[in-house]
Amino acid sequence: MSSFQDAEKPAKPSLVKRALALLVLLVVVVLLAKMVFGFFMAILWIVVAVAALIAVLWALKTLL
Repeated sequence: MSSFQDAEKPAKPSLVKRALALLVLLVVVVLLAKMVFGFFMAILWIVVAVAALIAVLWALKTLL
């Protein structure tokens, strides 16, 4: 019966493995956050560039 009881309770990973897993998760979260932030910043700069182009065209049309 003792082997059956041992099979029900999986052994906990060591503290070093748990710390390493936490470090890996933190690195992945930081990299993913930077990628998402960079994606939104790229979209923002495209919107700013289009708005600037429209403003220049409007100004030229008004002046000329």
